Amino acid sequence: MAYEYNMVVIGAGSAGLVTSYVAAAAKAKVALVERHKMGGDCLNTGCVPSKALIRSASFLRDAKRAQKLGIKKVEVEFDFAEIMERVQRVIGAIEPHDSVERYTNLGVDCVVGNASIKSPHEVEVEGRVLTTRTIVVAAGARPFVPPIKGIELSDYRTSDTIWEIREQPRRLMVVGGGPIGSELAQAFAYLGTEVTQIEDGERIMAREDADASAIVMEHFREAGVNIMTKTRAREVVVEDGQKIMLVECDGKEEKVPFDLLLLATGRQPNGDKVPGLAEVGVKISKRGVVEVNEKLQTSVPNIYACGDIIGSYQFTHTAAHAAVYAATNALLPIKRKVDWSVVPWCTFTHPEVARVGLNEQEAKDQNIPHEVAKYGIDDLDRAIADEEAEGFVKLLTEPGSKKLLGVTIVGDHAGDLIHEYILAMKKGLKVTDILGMIHIYPTLAESNRFAASEWYKAHPSSLMLSISEWLNRRNRG
Repeated sequence: MAYEYNMVVIGAGSAGLVTSYVAAAAKAKVALVERHKMGGDCLNTGCVPSKALIRSASFLRDAKRAQKLGIKKVEVEFDFAEIMERVQRVIGAIEPHDSVERYTNLGVDCVVGNASIKSPHEVEVEGRVLTTRTIVVAAGARPFVPPIKGIELSDYRTSDTIWEIREQPRRLMVVGGGPIGSELAQAFAYLGTEVTQIEDGERIMAREDADASAIVMEHFREAGVNIMTKTRAREVVVEDGQKIMLVECDGKEEKVPFDLLLLATGRQPNGDKVPGLAEVGVKISKRGVVEVNEKLQTSVPNIYACGDIIGSYQFTHTAAHAAVYAATNALLPIKRKVDWSVVPWCTFTHPEVARVGLNEQEAKDQNIPHEVAKYGIDDLDRAIADEEAEGFVKLLTEPGSKKLLGVTIVGDHAGDLIHEYILAMKKGLKVTDILGMIHIYPTLAESNRFAASEWYKAHPSSLMLSISEWLNRRNRG
């Protein structure tokens, strides 16, 4: 059978864009189908707008702490609507990177419309049937809306729709203590909104180590965020025209009033939203996760999937990473397993929390033998000069070995600092290799070397110390 395309990609978010880019670079004929906006969640409702909002909010944080920098007084006036319009301007400035025009120039056929899979080799878009040797499904995920009674009364927002507002809420309730909820809760608090954050677990940012989330929670409280942990949102009611969330906290019911509700309780993969996918035999879980093997093949061999829809790491950078494998595996006879051995991420709160590999709580939960070395950034010269002297760099290593198992950094620009350790783990470098590098003084990056130094202090070479002691004793006569 002759095919019009080597590959049809469904979804133009991070995973779909990279898949089609790689396929076009390999001189394959590829079609990229997108029903809504090029760039997907990351550009339009995720990474880009949230970081733009965080930047504006951080400026207000700095203004409020001006006295720490020796400045008596700083007055700041702002219009919330203008800040939200700036968010849109930032999206617009980055939009050309993901545009139809750019990808058309790269050799990708961009097709606008709803995709429906008719067979393992046929994708229909608005009445047009595209025949293809392979299909890559990269249809992403959507915000999960928890089953809260009366939720329809709240006019709630999610990470997809919060960007539509132009009037600053006086009281914002955030349900969810993960990265999305935490980033937005703190940003709105810096802007002056009264924020209540509800989390049913013992602490926010539960995937991170307890000492990391404790530092972040302290900053949230300083910013005025009312953190309610071990609390479950039960029901939305309206009393005397006021919206109220009935919550259960320590077995007791409380009423928490709010003006705007933001649901940040995770994202649900869109496998169940791709017409025809299940019908052609692709296995999809009840959660909408498209099931794939280590080579990103679905249960239908010529259909692949990558990005948020496969339900593993829901990050832009991991989607792009997997997309390279999806593209090459779909096109080439030799199939490669996706390398998930070194996966980093960062939550862009203040302070930032970045990590790669295992953290301490995971190592304990999985009974993985490990040793911990920790350096406090409160001792770092540059951090002291910047009035950002808090946080830490924590290294996990194999017992009796210089091999890194994972690193967590909490502090200013942690998301940038972690890359030195990402490279070290990827290339199999030892802790002592970091220690042996010259780091520029005074920089935040010195904290990486000092963390390695803390490890070395706990693992001195007894042989080298014995030789040194003997030589020094001899040289004294």
